[in-house]
Amino acid sequence: MTTEKLENYIGGQWIASASSEILPVHNPATNEIIGQVPLSPPGEVDKTVQAASAAFESWGRTPATARIQPLFKLKELLEEHYEDIARMISTENGKTLGESGGEMRRAIENVEVACGIPLMMQSQFSEDVASGIDEFMIRQPVGVVAIIAPFNFPGMIPFWFLPYAIATGNTVVIKPSERCPMTMHKIIPLFEQAGFPPGVINLVNGGPDTVNALLDHPEIKAVSFVGSTPVARHVYARAAANGKRVQAQGGAKNPLVIMPDADVDMTTRIVIDSVFGNAGQRCLAAATLILVEEAKDIFIPAFRDAAAARVVGCGLDDGVQMGPVINPQSKSRIQGIIDQGLQEGAEIILDGREASIAGYEKGNFLLPTILGNVPPAGKVATTEIFGPVMATHVVKDLDEAIKLVNERQYGNMACIFTNSGGAARRFRNKAQAGNVGINIGVAAPMAFFPFSGWKDSFFGTLHGQSAHAVEFYTQTKVVVERWLKEWSRQF
Repeated sequence: MTTEKLENYIGGQWIASASSEILPVHNPATNEIIGQVPLSPPGEVDKTVQAASAAFESWGRTPATARIQPLFKLKELLEEHYEDIARMISTENGKTLGESGGEMRRAIENVEVACGIPLMMQSQFSEDVASGIDEFMIRQPVGVVAIIAPFNFPGMIPFWFLPYAIATGNTVVIKPSERCPMTMHKIIPLFEQAGFPPGVINLVNGGPDTVNALLDHPEIKAVSFVGSTPVARHVYARAAANGKRVQAQGGAKNPLVIMPDADVDMTTRIVIDSVFGNAGQRCLAAATLILVEEAKDIFIPAFRDAAAARVVGCGLDDGVQMGPVINPQSKSRIQGIIDQGLQEGAEIILDGREASIAGYEKGNFLLPTILGNVPPAGKVATTEIFGPVMATHVVKDLDEAIKLVNERQYGNMACIFTNSGGAARRFRNKAQAGNVGINIGVAAPMAFFPFSGWKDSFFGTLHGQSAHAVEFYTQTKVVVERWLKEWSRQF
């Protein structure tokens, strides 16, 4: 594995950053350095944006049917390099190969949907809105757009936005996470091979200062972001203050309601995957289990046994079900939150704070942790832990469960497990969350639905994926036109 400094991709060329600020990229399972990422200064951000702006002049006027041709080729190339990309994700992020493969499957799915842009961009036409006057609406690209991606899904999340942005005629500047920048560096050459013109897709490395330079740049017309709620709020406020369109996906504290009539085997399997998949580092990970009445006695022992049996190790190894968290700082933070939760009165059902994986003693490993009797207002209950921690609450009925769901500041996802259609329907209607699951542990929308989110989980109006992405990346123009009667007499 190379440890050379990663370059920026500007106007179809890889260009070394002149920045003296460089961060190491680590393999979370071993903490070995696998790359170096520069923190590009504002001047390099400007060069990247200018390259995208220059490319927009012709790309924005390219017919939609022509713009999607490279997307078809890109889909084939992503399939061809599927395993290599998945391995890169697991290497720099720590998740299992199965999880990395699933991530890329969703990325490819978004490319497939974006290939339908000629139909998705169609607008409206009304003839003779008044005598001899026609009126119609067309969609045009907004210009240069920025995508600021997180570390937890370095392959998938950029594709919530990227295929739709370029298919609708925009040009793009991507800023991958400085923690996991190498996946997009592996994918970018595939855009070249697919035939996208230089400058349509660009990449700039960096950290917070690089992000702020994108938010402030006058040529950036729209910003798509996924990350924590505090940063999402900052991105939304700063970009909006500069007159930009913004969609900023924030954090989450996703509740799963378990009814006593839920199927034990199915529910246990799905819930454990939801809580501990990707080591809990995903915005749709279940974090809070709300058990109704006697469901506590049925499910908590089942959850404990299944979590304790989960195989933890390097995500590249066969049979591993959960990898490490992203870095030592994250591991220490998660351990501290668990400690504070116990001090506030929670009880330990399964303790995963200390883990040593043979052959990977330097890795950032935690084992699955389950806490009971978690105080509703305590640190564990109110904080997005972003780690392999399950917090459990017990309530008397469904109404109390829904109340607890809706009192939370976040609204990314809420799910219920039940065999009662009435309970499911009531929950679906009343739960204040943008993504709702019924007997589903991770209610991740398919690419032809928007990735929704409410309350402090999302800042903006239009979400990523599908029709929302088309709306976000296009601006509507209404044309009212009159043709004189004399025109028809000339022919």
